[in-house]
Amino acid sequence: MPKYTLPQLPYAYNALEPVISEQIMTLHHTKHHQAYVNGANAALEKIEKAARGEIEIDVRAVLRDLSFNLDGHKLHSIFWPNMAPPGRGGGKPGGGIADRIEKEFGGFDRFKKLFSDAAKTVEGVGWALLLYDPEADRLVLTQIEKQNLMHLAQLPILLSLDVWEHAYYLQYKNDRASYVDAWWQVVNWDDVENRFSKAKV
Repeated sequence: MPKYTLPQLPYAYNALEPVISEQIMTLHHTKHHQAYVNGANAALEKIEKAARGEIEIDVRAVLRDLSFNLDGHKLHSIFWPNMAPPGRGGGKPGGGIADRIEKEFGGFDRFKKLFSDAAKTVEGVGWALLLYDPEADRLVLTQIEKQNLMHLAQLPILLSLDVWEHAYYLQYKNDRASYVDAWWQVVNWDDVENRFSKAKV
């Protein structure tokens, strides 16, 4: 059966400096994301073997492992292209996503504050996400604690910010707020706009 694989970053490990250090990016991608890929594949292999009657499994535990690791893989696979090196990333969005943010949040500055507050106030570890709901044709802001049941069912993710400690601790220590504030310098709005355009189809 096909397996999940670690995607390549769309830039070098040092490309997001000084916002996110080369050391963090290297460890985050090659160790943490790779571990989620390995964990998802291991859980799927157990399920496949159980389905063939080769082994007995604790279904609840294995499905939890699958949810945790596969969600981690999927979220990180959005997180990486959601960023771009300073100079290419950052600033304000343009296009349809800019218009929609203006309409629904009353301007970019208000949206930025709400999204930042969502990221800074995640209890423990998790994510801040901007989603699109095609049924209501609206943007949805949410936060995810940990990464099981990672977001509202079926809603495409447009923008993601990882606030697990491994995403910032080596550089920002316990100052999550400074990491979140600096992260806006590397947001890849072209990627967000592309995801928004596809989600509306």
